[in-house]
Amino acid sequence: MWSRVSSCRDFRFVTSYATDVVVILMGVAGAGKTTVGRALASALGWPFVDADDYHTQENVARMRSGMPLTDDDRAPWLAALHAIVARAIDRREPLVLACSALKARYRDTLADGLRSVRFVHLAAPEAALRDRLASRREHFARPNLLASQLSALELPDEALVVDATLSIDQIVRLVRDAFGI
Repeated sequence: MWSRVSSCRDFRFVTSYATDVVVILMGVAGAGKTTVGRALASALGWPFVDADDYHTQENVARMRSGMPLTDDDRAPWLAALHAIVARAIDRREPLVLACSALKARYRDTLADGLRSVRFVHLAAPEAALRDRLASRREHFARPNLLASQLSALELPDEALVVDATLSIDQIVRLVRDAFGI
């Protein structure tokens, strides 16, 4: 289901800008989106946004109870995130966003009409994801949501795929090298 990427040599990406790019770290719960996102944003001196902070109380309660969100549940959340991404690009401000973006249509909503959005899929074996989720105490995404997230995940056609079991520093370096940032 996932492939290990330890080098970006095979990833072809041409960029001549870094001031208006938005990097979206995507993947299932436990992939490390927030941790990597914070580290990447810090290394670049860019703002960081965690999509989890934009879920409604109702959606958080659903997920906390082990109920996966529906497309209808996610629609206003995705629209709000798109507005954040669009505003950053309009202002020519870079941004790092951590967002599950599990389905192609979710990624399409996030990037709709925006030329400078780049996705990074943090991928890891299910066992590693389960271990990470089991060790999290405060987060609403529990291990019982993992199966539904893996089932919903539509592998992206145009994203940098990175092995989420690498060190944070290695992942940050791979992303920076791939995107020239």
